[in-house]
Amino acid sequence: MSGPGSDRTPGRQGAPRTGPDVATGRPVMDGDGEFSLSRSVSRPMLTLFVIGDILGAGIYALVGEVTGRVGGAVWLSFLVALGLAVFTTFAYAELVTKYPRAAGAALYVNRAFGRPFLTFMVAFAVICSGLASAAALARAFGGDYFTTFVSLPTVVIGLAFITVIGLINFRGIRESTRFNLVFTLVEIAGLILVVIIGAAVLGEGGGDPGRAIEFKQGSPALLAVFSGAGLAFFALIGFEDSVNLAEEARNPRADFPRALFGGVFVAGLIYVVVTVVASMVVPTQDLAGSEGPLLEVTSRGPLAVPDRLFSVIALFALANGALINTIMASRLLYGMAREGIVPEVFGRVHPGRRTPWVAIVFTTAMVGVLLITGGLSDLADTTVVLLLGVFAVVNVSVLVLRREKIAADHFRAPTVMPVIGFFVSLGLLTTKDAETFARAGLLLLIGALMWFVARIDQGRRARTDERVDRGR
Repeated sequence: MSGPGSDRTPGRQGAPRTGPDVATGRPVMDGDGEFSLSRSVSRPMLTLFVIGDILGAGIYALVGEVTGRVGGAVWLSFLVALGLAVFTTFAYAELVTKYPRAAGAALYVNRAFGRPFLTFMVAFAVICSGLASAAALARAFGGDYFTTFVSLPTVVIGLAFITVIGLINFRGIRESTRFNLVFTLVEIAGLILVVIIGAAVLGEGGGDPGRAIEFKQGSPALLAVFSGAGLAFFALIGFEDSVNLAEEARNPRADFPRALFGGVFVAGLIYVVVTVVASMVVPTQDLAGSEGPLLEVTSRGPLAVPDRLFSVIALFALANGALINTIMASRLLYGMAREGIVPEVFGRVHPGRRTPWVAIVFTTAMVGVLLITGGLSDLADTTVVLLLGVFAVVNVSVLVLRREKIAADHFRAPTVMPVIGFFVSLGLLTTKDAETFARAGLLLLIGALMWFVARIDQGRRARTDERVDRGR
């Protein structure tokens, strides 16, 4: 494990990596004779990766749920959630440009505090949040949008879907980001279609623009907006995943700040416009009661499209989110293995595909288990709780690591941003119920047990090696 001040990757005796490879097509080895990851992600691809990771289930599946909490002013909850997410984006922008490694939050916490158990728990929380999010998207994939075509059990469709996603992930980061590019363009086109159809309805005198400033009856407006923002936050998470591509980006220190802020801004703007239009076009009670809320918009007015056509677009969006979450979870496991935090087997790179194949198999199987055992709303809430805890620790870490100076230029966030980000993360946690905390706590307890079992096993192996050395 590395402490503050270390500038080498501590896994495998801290051997430094060789220089970046820019898609030469040939395997590149690190200083220990292991295959390194391919540096083939450009700034535009990285920006689209951020946008694609944020867009997805939140806008295609959860708009109705947020409307049920806040009323017609649903867009305001998304706007508030966007503003709250920006504070933590500053922390990630500074840390990823200061430490452009694949381990993400686990690396930052490890360098800031040097506490192996805390590092492991943060990393495990991030992994679980990504896998829970992917499972939620798989659930949504097998739900109402898919049943527009054929009615099959949600779990069966979800399991088949996540298997295909795992195979794409294994195929390679270049192939995965190309799928991401296509999926992102399709889902953005779908949201533009929603806006155009909604505008046509309003242009003909349909809908009610006044609904966009109405709040849920019987609830104080501020409380309703904040409660809706707590759920809408699920729609905005994803920007933190991209930092785990630090070892696969061509120029991480230059590219990440623009990709992060650009991606968050574009995705947030799309959310606000779409939710304003949806609120004006669709009666609040209809929007709140729908599991396919955007279908309520696209099926109305002179430019209405068939439900099946828009369902295809929605399925692409859900697939995109699931792909990105599984990519990030597997890269995080890979990075942790290279840092010596988890068993080194997760750091193995396939010599042909140059992808972390063991980590991919493990994370895909975990998504399948979560898919079978949890519902859509349960998995979404669990994802948010786990990530808010991580965000709180990361915002503290960026301040602690100000004491560690590095020679390379990097982005520096205004100090007030991570401070506000810390309190925002704690504040949003108050919007979740006890059952959600219990579910997240159970996952973390499993992680803690795994940690102690691994430490006992390491101690046993060390004693065995010592006896062998004495016998020589």
